Amino acid sequence: MELSLEKEEIRIPSRIPVLPLRDAVAFPHILNPMAITLPRNIKLVDDALNSDKIIGLVLQKGEEEFPSPENLYRVGTAGVIFRMFRLPDGSLRILVKGLERFRIKEFVSNDPYYVAEIEILKEIVKKDMELEALAKDIVRVYQELVNLSPYLPEELSAVVMNIEDPARLADFIATNTKMETEQRQEILETLDVKERLKKILAILTKELDVLKLGEELRNKIKNEMEKAQREYLLREQLKAIKKELGEEDEREAEFKELSERIEKAGMPEEVKKVALKELDRMKMMPPQAAEYTVIRTYLDWLIELPWSKETEDNLDIKRAKRILDADHYDLQDVKERILEFLAVRKLKKDSKGPILCFVGPPGVGKTSLGRSIARALGRKFIRMSLGGVKDEAEIRGHRRTYVGALPGRIIQSIRRAGSKNPVFMLDEVDKIGMDFRGDPASALLEVLDPEQNNTFMDHYLDVPFDLSRVMFITTANVTHTIPPALLDRMEVISIPGYTVDDKLKIARKYLLPRQIKENGLSRKDLEITDDAIVHIITRYTREAGVRNLEREIGKIARKVAKRITMGDKGPFSVDVDDIEKYLGPIRYPKEKRLEKPRIGVATGLAWTPFGGDILFVEATKMKGKRNLILTGQLGDVMQESAQAGLSYIRSNAKKFGIDPDFFDKYDIHIHIPEGAIPKDGPSAGITMCVAVVSVLSEKPVRTDIAMTGEITLRGEVLPVGGIKEKVLAAKMAGINHVILPEENRKDVKMIPARQRKGMKFHYVENVDQALKLAMKVK
Repeated sequence: MELSLEKEEIRIPSRIPVLPLRDAVAFPHILNPMAITLPRNIKLVDDALNSDKIIGLVLQKGEEEFPSPENLYRVGTAGVIFRMFRLPDGSLRILVKGLERFRIKEFVSNDPYYVAEIEILKEIVKKDMELEALAKDIVRVYQELVNLSPYLPEELSAVVMNIEDPARLADFIATNTKMETEQRQEILETLDVKERLKKILAILTKELDVLKLGEELRNKIKNEMEKAQREYLLREQLKAIKKELGEEDEREAEFKELSERIEKAGMPEEVKKVALKELDRMKMMPPQAAEYTVIRTYLDWLIELPWSKETEDNLDIKRAKRILDADHYDLQDVKERILEFLAVRKLKKDSKGPILCFVGPPGVGKTSLGRSIARALGRKFIRMSLGGVKDEAEIRGHRRTYVGALPGRIIQSIRRAGSKNPVFMLDEVDKIGMDFRGDPASALLEVLDPEQNNTFMDHYLDVPFDLSRVMFITTANVTHTIPPALLDRMEVISIPGYTVDDKLKIARKYLLPRQIKENGLSRKDLEITDDAIVHIITRYTREAGVRNLEREIGKIARKVAKRITMGDKGPFSVDVDDIEKYLGPIRYPKEKRLEKPRIGVATGLAWTPFGGDILFVEATKMKGKRNLILTGQLGDVMQESAQAGLSYIRSNAKKFGIDPDFFDKYDIHIHIPEGAIPKDGPSAGITMCVAVVSVLSEKPVRTDIAMTGEITLRGEVLPVGGIKEKVLAAKMAGINHVILPEENRKDVKMIPARQRKGMKFHYVENVDQALKLAMKVK
């Protein structure tokens, strides 16, 4: 091959040695400096210099020293070695000028280096206005890029202006622009010059957008810094001017005001030291500092807390009793406890506030009772709902290291009250949650412990606050979901559901007057008879409290208000017969006792969150072998009671006149109707036992008698709860005889005499006594 560099007439042979390149792509017409260190590649360069100086430059995939043919791209650039320097360590520095693009057809040798059969690739150039416009646009964008880029020399702007050939322009810019190696290889493989220019333009535009954004951010930061410096200088000058004029500096006035407020806040000495220390830190900071605002907010919280402010208790016990009686019907246990607290407070001024827990079903007045207690004591009232709270920080607050940190809701509420001895109601304490953010119930242990809450430490304040003067009252529907350690710190007062008689009096004294007033009526406009109210209670509501009762009375009041505004003349009296017209059809049919005795059916008594209820336990036998079938959605405890009752019957079958081998011949099926409602508890044990004995002995059970009690394998009858509600349920169903465990005799005495009237109670110690009473047919 003839070589004449002066005329640049160089012929490229069909076979050339191939030099793999790492992280570099060579383009035609571009000088490419290279460092050659591997012996194999040094041998390649020496052989080329001794021949026609032509070598092929191909990008390799990966970082290996001698890549396999599969790891070499097939399109590369043929170039001529323009210069070579040999260094003392034997490595070479060469300058290769790119000539033409080529494609490798096949490798013909790989020892000691690759030699490939190639074909020269011809560029596709279609000169038109679009190509010319693309070239000019690329030059403009590239010059803008050079002006903004810190890594491109300014001389490149002049160079691109003097390149007329669009193909060479594209290759030059691809070489002198920051882009991924794969993008350069893609441009090398693009033979259509117009497409090559479009790809380069897209890359340049993206890079330019990034640089412009960076420039905007730098300018913004620079302007902000200049503004802060300018403001600082102006403030310093203003400070100097005010000093000359003898005027007080604004910051000094602020610090002086804070210092005075700290002195007047009545803080304990320990807290006061912390506040003054934070104030000194604040004085050392410029107002623009982020910490300045944090400290200012913290000092405001410390200053505004009622460290020594408290309301004076009204210790007039007779007045307190009048207020409690006026606001709530019955609830004697709660009222008695509040009056006891007042009596002790009167005798011992520094007594700690009690921590009470009102437990009862919804709607019985637990929350409103807290307001009445605060009014009777003459204290501020705070209510905080704990239902669904899962974050410990809700109680203790966040540490000041967090952005936007604040004290917990305990301290926030105390600040709003403006008194250190309010009545603080923690509602729904049985519904506290727990997750990865901590356990709020554990945080409440300190709040509700009289021995610890005098030094309650909120994470935000980080100084002790005395909560011992606060009267904490918590409310809950049940106690089994309250953690034992928390429950142990509280004095639990149970508030049972109201009876029909109680609800009638509450409706007459509180609910009806309130709804008449709220609906714009007067007392003469509406009158609801006692029978009508009882009808609403028993047929339109099913609850332990009186919320739904008040809603139904409110509905009647609204309909009366509508009639008055439409021209109807009052007054309006609502009797039982009128109720359906106002409230629609009856929602809850009356529970009635069975009309005649039946074999295998016994009447039991149950407690529900809405009050007492009667339930019919049905038992039957059928051909089978040793199976006990239980249906009616019975819980585990109730199922175990049925099994215990059956075991007792089998072990005493002869005594009851039953075939001892009955279980080998029959299956026993026990069912409790209303199967959609889950049922559980041990109190139906005696009822299931009576029903099974009835079906096996074929003796009917009395219909005028109901029963409740837990049974043991020995046949003993154990005490159960909810006696008041169960007795009233029996009375409402027309049942006047009740079988109760002997140990529940004391609970019957707690039922008011008017509610026991007409009822006869039979106290039993074992199942045998209950069977004698229940099987005796009148």
